[in-house]
Amino acid sequence: MTGLALARALGEDVPDAAEPPPLPPSGGRLTVRALRLLTVAVAAAGAALLLREPWLLAPAAAAAVLLVLGAAGGSGPRGLSATVEVSPRRCFEGEVLTARIGVDFAGTAGWLDPGVHLGPGVELRALAVTGEAVELELAVARWGHPVLGAVDIDVHDRGGLVRRTVRADLGRAQVFPVPGDAALTPVPVHLPASIGEHTVRRAGEGIEVVGVAPYAWGERQRRIHWPSTTRRGALQLNRFAAEHAADTVVLIDARADYVDAATGTSSLDESVRAAAGIARAYLRSHDRVGVVSVGTAVRWLRPGTGDAHFYRIVETVLDARDPLAGRDPLAGRGGAAGRGTGGRGTAGRSRPEAVPLAVAVPADALVYVLTPLADLRILDTLAELTARGTPLVVVEVPTGSPRATADHDPAGELALELWQAEREAMRAVLRGRGIPVVAHRPGESLDLSLAPLMRSRIPGRSR
Repeated sequence: MTGLALARALGEDVPDAAEPPPLPPSGGRLTVRALRLLTVAVAAAGAALLLREPWLLAPAAAAAVLLVLGAAGGSGPRGLSATVEVSPRRCFEGEVLTARIGVDFAGTAGWLDPGVHLGPGVELRALAVTGEAVELELAVARWGHPVLGAVDIDVHDRGGLVRRTVRADLGRAQVFPVPGDAALTPVPVHLPASIGEHTVRRAGEGIEVVGVAPYAWGERQRRIHWPSTTRRGALQLNRFAAEHAADTVVLIDARADYVDAATGTSSLDESVRAAAGIARAYLRSHDRVGVVSVGTAVRWLRPGTGDAHFYRIVETVLDARDPLAGRDPLAGRGGAAGRGTGGRGTAGRSRPEAVPLAVAVPADALVYVLTPLADLRILDTLAELTARGTPLVVVEVPTGSPRATADHDPAGELALELWQAEREAMRAVLRGRGIPVVAHRPGESLDLSLAPLMRSRIPGRSR
């Protein structure tokens, strides 16, 4: 049983993928030119016999001679093989990939005729044939691990009468989501005791002045606040607020993917792009960022920092759309499969059961939960995080939510009102627990969605 068949047998929603075309025959085949010559020869010979016109044998003989000379040449291409180079294999959405296919063979050839079979979501931008090589420019519109497709290259002999075909498999690519535009970095009330760029309420090393205090022996004289010293007649020094780094975890609810019928946008796509934007904003502030993806399997990456860690975060969530990622087929529904995604002190794992909160979410970490609020199981996850005292922010992604139609359907309008009431009840439950809920819609800046969180620091219950 194949992987997709196994997923469908387990009752999971698996998107249909384009089936690859059948493999081309390995031997030589007549070309269209050869078939035309053969048709001319047979038709002319038949007409000469039926009409008793000997002069019709001339075109039949000419076509037959061309076929015989082409077949007797014996120097056509044979022993075909193809080498594929795709650069780059890792890119962002909409960027162009260049695939170069080199064809090796023995003998001589007239020309190459490529037939391109692209994978779902892959667009052919340009195609060029140069000598014994074929070059393609491809673009992928959606993030993930797309199958680029295959190219069947027909190699014709010099006379154009016989062709042989070789298939070049382009393989897969890693397409990263384009991060949302974000610069704001709200922080919780309590921050870990690590040096960073966010001010805290206690005094320490920083650049934000919080007051003055009398001079103590051993302190730096360059911090003397001369106006206060002059007024009080004793040395007074500036006091600064300490600056700490924040631990941030982005939790993506990938249990369902809702597509807007009008625009074609996907709730999962928007969630992943927003997650990438939030991660990049905090990494630019030198904070530590981790990620948790909750779907068919649970994947997580421990918080880390640096430019390289951003790509580890994106690689962790690329499998969110793959229903079999992280699953052990022999273990059934209760099995677990480990999958490493990190390095240098970071650890990535994949499990089909409960979220490993104690491992994936450090203490005092700020957790952004990106969800369409369409699956009640996300409330259980949020309740567990709230019980641990974790500061939470729920970013609702309403992409794909039902809307009222033009025709007046009483049953449809009632169903829409019930659906909206259920969503509002979920928001009320979250706000009642002290969890802020903001909405992020396609096309809007993340800063516009996160701006209300800058009014005050995000609270978390003390444990």
